[in-house]
This record gives sequence, structure tokens and C-alpha cells, in this order.
Amino acid sequence: MKKGTLKQILLITDGCSNKGEDPAGVAALAYEQGITVNVIGILENNQSEDVGGLKEVEDIALSGGGVSQIVYPEILSQTVQMVTRQAMTQTIQGFVNKELKQILGSNQSIENIDPEKRGEIMEVVEDLGESSDLEVVVLVDTSASMYDKLPTVKESLIDLSISLNSRIGKNRFCIFSFPGKRKDIQKILDWSPQLNSISEVFPKLTSGGITPTGPALREAMYQFSKKSLLRSLRNESADVEEFGY
Repeated sequence: MKKGTLKQILLITDGCSNKGEDPAGVAALAYEQGITVNVIGILENNQSEDVGGLKEVEDIALSGGGVSQIVYPEILSQTVQMVTRQAMTQTIQGFVNKELKQILGSNQSIENIDPEKRGEIMEVVEDLGESSDLEVVVLVDTSASMYDKLPTVKESLIDLSISLNSRIGKNRFCIFSFPGKRKDIQKILDWSPQLNSISEVFPKLTSGGITPTGPALREAMYQFSKKSLLRSLRNESADVEEFGY
């Protein structure tokens, strides 16, 4: 299996969407395009985990082939790191399972392999998790109810960047908030290898109570294709400069 680029959307929210298309449907579309959608639902300290709106958190991650986690603010930092790494492993396991089925037949998966061989395969999965490039679009819900949680979200994203710096593979992040001032999402930080600079640019809450999660996910999904297009245009420009055509 070749080393590739793992693409993730990390959605951080505290409630259910109330504007636009079904976010689980958009997550399924992203997954079809090779983008895993992970969701962290943040509870108030006096909320219970059976809050109805947070079922959407699980539905989005399930449709997006990703990982979901419901947390209280105190453990958000560890959770953001855990979900990102867990999703990386899960994505690579999916690739490996697909390869095994092509080689050994449709009934084979990692779980069915002899324990010793399974251990060897998991070592490969772990190595690929460390060496594959990682691109993450972080999508932060900044609707009114998130106001008190945003400082914790900011610190957890900085911790995520630091924790992933030890990887061999390259890390690239960008951050968007929703709802935006004029659009469904608003760019907070363009593609960058580190998130340390978000201290200066992290948003002050200006939005109201609407939560357009579906449209925001769709816009987040487009960021990967925009990045590929820009890279392609830069390469073409370099060819023109070098060869004069």
C-alpha cells in the first residue's frame, strides 16, 4: 500500500443544525470523495449525554466514515487529539481491508487474519499513520451557545498541532468557523503546517443562534479541491517559467 494523504474534516459543535441541508447527507458525499468526517460534540457541564440534538453528532460521523465523541470542555484537548489519530488509523485500516479483499477474497478482513499476521498488518497500519501526509479542515461552530467554549476549543487545537509535530508525515491544517458573517462559513486560518498562530486570529463571537452545519460541511469539503486546483496551477506556472511554454 502506497503512502498517501489522509483527508479529514474535524467538526466541533455543541448542538443540532437548524438551517440548510441534512449534514449527515453532506458527510456521506464527502466520504465518497475520500474525506473522513469526524465530529466532537461539546456538552455543557450540567448537560447529560442523552441530549437529543447530539444524536446528530453520531449520525454525521457515521455517514462520513469517521469518529464521533461527546465530551465536556475539561477533556476537549485530549479528545481532539484522540479523535484525529483514531480516525487516521480507522481510515488506513479501511484501505488495508479493501486490499486484503482484493487479494484474498471478499470474506477476508483484518479481524479474520491469523493473530500473528494480524499483528504484522497492524504494525504496517501504525507506520502508515505516522508517515502519511495529513490534511485537516477544522470546522468550528461559533453559534451563540458556543461562546463560553471557544477559548477551550482554541487551546485544544494548538495542542493538536503540537501533538502531531512528531509525525514523519506532513501535517496541513486550515480552520473555518460557522456561521460566517456573510457566508455559511468564514476562514479563520488558511492552510498551514502549524496551528500556533490561531491565538491571534481565533474569532470573537459575532454570530447569532443559527447553525448551518450541512452547508458549512459542504463548503469545508470544497477546500480540498480548491487546494488541489491551486497546487496544479502553481505547477503549471512553474513549468511555464522553466520551459517557456
